[in-house]
Amino acid sequence: MQTLPTSGSNGVAVATPAGHHRVVIIGGGFGGLYAAQRLGRATNVQVTLVDKRNFHLFQPLLYQVATGGLSPGDIASPLRGVLSGQKNTQVLMGEVVDIDPQEKTVTLKGDGRLSYDTLIVATGMSHFYFGHEEWAALAPGLKTIEDALEVRRRIFAAFERAERDGDPEAQQALLTFVIVGGGPTGVELAGALAELAYHTLKPDFRRIDTTQTRIILVEGMDRVLPPFPPELSARAQQDLEKMGVEILTNTMVTDIQGHQVTLKQGEDLTTLAAATVLWAAGVRDPGMGAILADRTGAERDRAGRVMVGEDLSVPGYPDIFVVGDLAHYAHQGDRPLPGIAPVAMQEGQYVAQLIQKRLAKADPPKFVYKDTGSLAVIGRNSAVVNFPRVKLTGFPAWLVWLFVHIFFLIEFDNKLIVMTQWASNYLTRKQGSRLITDPPDAPAN
Repeated sequence: MQTLPTSGSNGVAVATPAGHHRVVIIGGGFGGLYAAQRLGRATNVQVTLVDKRNFHLFQPLLYQVATGGLSPGDIASPLRGVLSGQKNTQVLMGEVVDIDPQEKTVTLKGDGRLSYDTLIVATGMSHFYFGHEEWAALAPGLKTIEDALEVRRRIFAAFERAERDGDPEAQQALLTFVIVGGGPTGVELAGALAELAYHTLKPDFRRIDTTQTRIILVEGMDRVLPPFPPELSARAQQDLEKMGVEILTNTMVTDIQGHQVTLKQGEDLTTLAAATVLWAAGVRDPGMGAILADRTGAERDRAGRVMVGEDLSVPGYPDIFVVGDLAHYAHQGDRPLPGIAPVAMQEGQYVAQLIQKRLAKADPPKFVYKDTGSLAVIGRNSAVVNFPRVKLTGFPAWLVWLFVHIFFLIEFDNKLIVMTQWASNYLTRKQGSRLITDPPDAPAN
């Protein structure tokens, strides 16, 4: 096999057979991984997948790691292991810090470079605090394993500190949790936290009554789960309130300081004493969108997502594609496609197919997203499912939610482990991953 050099003396060693089309994929999330897997069948393509982490993370279940239901390894799959059967694919652990569209290279942190014929950017999005970046340290979100572990630490540390504190007011503040954002992440996190506080932890403490925990879900719109049909949003709110969750709609957070959260409803301001604030509202570009815009002149929306063409390419650069949450695709329907896993999966597969059609001198069609539906779990035996032709609630929706999430987990080992853990949790109401990995006296905020 003839190996071609990458890019000058600082190039990263990538074995590329002569005549093969070089595809570099930035990001091993749903979009990047699905593109890499589809390209694994191509005989004339060499794929290099670059990610800061060495694993693919199943983000939809991060909230279960945060509430002790699952361990991090249950929802993470090593990228090298997932792609080890693809002989045309190389995985590199690294961070891309620059792109040169003219030279067709990407620069890695540490000054390494990779050359490409086609570039796929699938880096996803990060938290957005609406101009209050100082809140990031006070109200962690859920995008990474580290985020989930920090949220888990704060949740369980709050109960531990309440058990030790003799001041009733301080105890109540420690047992008050505010979740900002009533989308799927916020709703699922609120439901899991209610199950934890009102059932799992109830027999475990002696000085505090965990059923006195306050869980407050704050949503700026007029209902939770705004992307869902109104009747499903109403059912989700009803089920959450039955579980004990307080829901405040048409409410904005105006300030977070220490153990206090200020909320605004209309013209009324309310300050709550809450030791734990969790963020599930808003996303923004973590940096790659800005780099693309600077290097290609691409337009971006207010969240920093890159405006892409009908084939998901950057306008003027047919060899650069953006897929997943970072892509602003506004060529189907009256609003951009949502930043959800099914969209990223289909976009990744489409771009992989497009590359192969181009190499075969065939004309690829424009991308069309096939809406397979959306799901959100509320709690034990409760979920909402919005399929194109069917809407489900309650226990049937919960079973569908279980099946879909098990099906889309990447590796068989993860499917088996998660099924076993869920069965155990369901039968015993115990959460087996309630570890606090920092000292008990570490501050929750």
